[in-house]
Amino acid sequence: MADTDGFKEASDFGFGKAVTQTGFHVKGASNADWGMKDRLSRIFNPKTGRTVMLAFDHGFIMGPTSGLERIDLNIVPLTEYADCLMCTRGILRTSIPPQVNKPVCLRSDAGSTILTELNRNVLIDIEDAIRCNASAMAVMFSAGDGEQEAITAANLTKAADLGNRYGIPVMGVTAVGKQMARDARYFALASRVCAENGASIVKTYYCDGFEKIAASCPVPVVIAGGKKLPEPEALELCYRAINDGACGVDMGRNVFQSDAPIAMIQAVHAVVHDGLNPQQACQLYEDLKHELHAAD
Repeated sequence: MADTDGFKEASDFGFGKAVTQTGFHVKGASNADWGMKDRLSRIFNPKTGRTVMLAFDHGFIMGPTSGLERIDLNIVPLTEYADCLMCTRGILRTSIPPQVNKPVCLRSDAGSTILTELNRNVLIDIEDAIRCNASAMAVMFSAGDGEQEAITAANLTKAADLGNRYGIPVMGVTAVGKQMARDARYFALASRVCAENGASIVKTYYCDGFEKIAASCPVPVVIAGGKKLPEPEALELCYRAINDGACGVDMGRNVFQSDAPIAMIQAVHAVVHDGLNPQQACQLYEDLKHELHAAD
């Protein structure tokens, strides 16, 4: 057990100092195998080192969600504007045409739903991720959630072991437990634990002090979009996260529940890859929305 007597809070995050990279554009992956780097390069744009992931895996715990009733109608038209798709194997096989030709971050754990206690999950077979040609596997880690912490940590480490065997990165998805505050201290803990246990990417939430989370995590951090926000607020969230060190966003409801999802994902893409500020992104969203409505 770690000795917590005299524990000192982390404080020296090296803000303003670039992370040492040795010839590869994805943080922390310079020493990875070729196959791992190839898959990471599908997810993270080599020109920017960033990604826009489109998350539509909500149904594996929530069932049919608003905006996800018909994947073929609501999600497939958005895929061309995303860098990576995050979904379950069932939706991938039934509803995403292979000719979409986008990298997939495959939801690779499953178990409980919103009807019971969440995060009591097991891993899917690594061979199924290989059959799906997954570019990454997404596995939950629930810090501070009693027994669920140990279960999800075991899932994450096993997935990392298998991913290293077959050259498939693992994205640790932080789900902070009921007893943990949703603040930078705990998201930094959860993110760092994911990376320490072998995750090549971490997905977590944006909060005040996010720059500490990004700086103290040795692998790329992408932010979850979370609950639906008004479009200007969602674009502001993207901008602040990128400005504070995130390497991308993994957005779902703030895209597919938008008044104009195709316009919204393009505006998000422009913030992440082209450096648009929130005002410019909002104007782009409104312009694209008007063009799409006019075309209809």
